[in-house]
Amino acid sequence: MGSHQPQPPPPLHVAILPNPGMGHLIPLAEFAKLLTTNYGITVTFLTLDDSPRINSFIDALPDTITYIPLLKPSLHDLPPGSKAETYISLIMSRCLPSLREVMVKLKATTNLVALIVDLFGTDAFDVATDLEVSPYIMFPSTATLLNFMFHLEDLDRTIQGEYRDHPQLIRIPGCVPFHGKDLLVPVQDRNDQAYSLFLDISTRYKEAAGIFFNSASSIEPGPIKELMSMDRPPVYPIGPLVHDTNSEDDNSGCVKWLDERRPGSVLFVSFGSTGRLTAEQFTELAVGLEMSGYGFLWIARSPKETGEKGFFNVKSKSDPLLFLPDGFLERTKEIGLVVDSWAPQLAILKHAAIGGFLTHCGWNSSLESIVHSVPMIAWPLYAEQKMNATMLVEELKIAIRPVVDEKRGLIGREEISRVVREVIEGEEGKKLRLNVKRIAENAINENSYKSLDAVVNIWKNSTSI
Repeated sequence: MGSHQPQPPPPLHVAILPNPGMGHLIPLAEFAKLLTTNYGITVTFLTLDDSPRINSFIDALPDTITYIPLLKPSLHDLPPGSKAETYISLIMSRCLPSLREVMVKLKATTNLVALIVDLFGTDAFDVATDLEVSPYIMFPSTATLLNFMFHLEDLDRTIQGEYRDHPQLIRIPGCVPFHGKDLLVPVQDRNDQAYSLFLDISTRYKEAAGIFFNSASSIEPGPIKELMSMDRPPVYPIGPLVHDTNSEDDNSGCVKWLDERRPGSVLFVSFGSTGRLTAEQFTELAVGLEMSGYGFLWIARSPKETGEKGFFNVKSKSDPLLFLPDGFLERTKEIGLVVDSWAPQLAILKHAAIGGFLTHCGWNSSLESIVHSVPMIAWPLYAEQKMNATMLVEELKIAIRPVVDEKRGLIGREEISRVVREVIEGEEGKKLRLNVKRIAENAINENSYKSLDAVVNIWKNSTSI
């Protein structure tokens, strides 16, 4: 009588600091779900974007995942037209006072074992180290890009001038070779502030206690083998992590429309949540889709204004349907559907009617396409998408890339029509389909997320000392 049962230790707790914006939050949220569901770890997101969309997204996550908004730092001193990567890098480095305040509270009130930042967040390592919390990176892109980050310092030292002018292919150990012009956007102008910020961020990767990334050996065998062999932080492939859409309602009517189509007969066209074309390219795409004669489901966004620059003016209020060629909707009503808003991408990709995906090659979208065995037309726009496209086309052989008409600086209608026909019913399309099916089966069977077991054991041991 009267003997007290020993109290179980509080659950392990991790803090996650994502970049502003949905593209990075989605894979980090899937990662958080993995930690809470499989390992009983509780998670706090420290958010720098307090838009209703972000807040409602996190509110919909399991109760074991909460969020605390950080004070968003001022960027009023940045010149207009600064690159997206400059904005993001400076938001991440200038939020440290607010981050420190919140981390001190978390340390006092939870069993805090790690701070996990995404690819731009390495300045936050200073706060973690001061508070004796292990700093990790959750890298939401490819193992190929992660290899590139580790080699950027060498490239900076050994290659003179702009990478895009470099006469030879740029070789990164374990990876497919790249043309300099296909490297990611923030390294394309070495005089721009984005480049020096990006270089500084990458040099700190080796300080991480570990790096998680959203890929698997069956998708990127060469790059992952290279990462594992190097004398640097342990790396943990935990992909493919894709957003679970079972809870998504299809208010767009897309799935219903697809139910009426033949299996494998429709091309899905989407450039992600912020990808937009010029008005001329928008027209060429519309005419090319019509010329192909195949079914298409196009999530359209209104074209960019001529001369539009910068990152935070990508939202246009105008109706994209107003920019379609005269009579387009009437002429294509039997075969096409143009949606001018959000649509449930995973539900569309898993639909039997989808025979191909014309994509901007964002890594979330690419993985969703792989998981559902859908071959791709690679149409990269920004960030690291050209590197992703090169890998999908040349290494994995699960995508076809239309040729740009250099004179006009765009992809012409005939070329668009050709690649659509090829992917949906051509010989090349059949090969792509077989390859993507094989890779999907292997990636799903691989269960690479089990590499987390080792990290969670490290965290458990660190709290029992």
